Amino acid sequence: MPDHTIPSPTETPAGAPGSTDAGAPSTRRYVETKAPRGVYVRVFIYVVATHVLLAMMSLVVLMAKSK
Repeated sequence: MPDHTIPSPTETPAGAPGSTDAGAPSTRRYVETKAPRGVYVRVFIYVVATHVLLAMMSLVVLMAKSK
């Protein structure tokens, strides 16, 4: 399921000549230079998860050294 939407070629953008919806919001467009929002969410989750895992492993090592 892609995160991008591509308007069909038959749609007329809002505000263009021949458009029926003068005040309608413009359709979502695919922007190739911008990553999908889901990528940012996954990267954030992976970074947080790896830091939590590292903290737990460090705690285990510190507890093992203290004995």
